[in-house]
Amino acid sequence: MADGLAVSIWQPGDRCREVPSLLAVDIDPERQRFSIHNYAEEGLVAPLTIDDWQTRTGHLLLFNAGLFRVDFSYLGLLYHNGRSVGGRRHAIWQGLFAAEPTASSGRKARVLDLTVDAFDERHPAYREAAQALMLVDRKGTVRVRETGKQAYQTVVAEAENGHMFIFKTLGVVSLHGIGRCVRDVVPGIRQAMAMDGGSSADVLVPASLWTREGALQARASWRPMFDGSGAAHIPLPTVIGISPR
Repeated sequence: MADGLAVSIWQPGDRCREVPSLLAVDIDPERQRFSIHNYAEEGLVAPLTIDDWQTRTGHLLLFNAGLFRVDFSYLGLLYHNGRSVGGRRHAIWQGLFAAEPTASSGRKARVLDLTVDAFDERHPAYREAAQALMLVDRKGTVRVRETGKQAYQTVVAEAENGHMFIFKTLGVVSLHGIGRCVRDVVPGIRQAMAMDGGSSADVLVPASLWTREGALQARASWRPMFDGSGAAHIPLPTVIGISPR
C-alpha cells in the first residue's frame, strides 16, 4: 500500500483452528515512522475514535496503543517524543513497544521484554514507547494463561529481519490461542505483545489506500472494520500511527 507498508488477510489454517482470520500488516521501520498520540497530552477534552485520529494526524495507518482505565488514563509506561505522557511502569505487564531510538544505530522499532530488556525511564533510549502485555518471548514461551476468555485482539510482533507486524483478528479468540498461533505459524517472529482487546482492539487503514477495486468488492464484508467507516469504533485515548519517513 506504500513503501514499507503491506497489508493482507491471513488465514492461519489447520495449525491454528481456534484462531479466526486476521488482518496482517507488515511494516518496515526503515521506511515508516511510528508516533504515539494521547488525547490529554495533545490538549483534547475527550478521546477520539480511530477515524477521527486519522483525520487529525494524517497517518497512513493507526492502531490502539494499549490498555486504559475507565477515566481514560493509560495503564503503564507511555512516552512521546522522549517524554513520559502516561502512568507508571506496570509491575505485571512486561511488553513494551519502543520506536524511534535516540541513537542513530539499532533497530527503529522493537518489542521489548521488560523482564530482561532494560528501559531507563529517566533517559529513555526510544522517543516513542507504550507498555502492554507480553505475549510471546524470545524463548518461544507464551506469557499469558489459558483462561478461555475470548475477545477481538490486536498483537504487535517484532520479526528477526527488523520488520514489525500488526495482527487484528476478524473474530474473537483467546490471547493464549493467538499467542501460540503466532509463535508456531508465523516465521521469524522474535517477540510479540498484546495491546488492548475487545471493543478497543482497533486498526485503521484508510480507504484511500485500498487502490484495487476488485479487492474492495471482494472484501466488502470486512473492510468497514478497518477503514473507519464501521459503527463499532469506540473512542481511544491513545493510538500509535505510522507515516513515511
